[in-house]
Amino acid sequence: MRALLAVLLALSLPAMAQEDKVALKNGPGKDKVGQCLACHSLDYIPMNSRFLDKAGWTAEVNKMINVYKAPIAKEDVDTIASYLAENYGKKP
Repeated sequence: MRALLAVLLALSLPAMAQEDKVALKNGPGKDKVGQCLACHSLDYIPMNSRFLDKAGWTAEVNKMINVYKAPIAKEDVDTIASYLAENYGKKP
């Protein structure tokens, strides 16, 4: 069993080493988006950006608060959604 775990770990290390960290674009609200790191990586932003406009990002942030109990203040929802829509939102 240990040998199998060692092989699996060895195979996964090259993939993990090649992953790039997401660096947020500068803009108003960037500091508030850092709150998202309390629960998950920022990889979700570019992964979902092609699908979400301002309304979509607002719904997503509210879902994180209401469903997953994300520690984000309600007054930060618009700032975060605006930042995400402006910098990562679906373009018309």
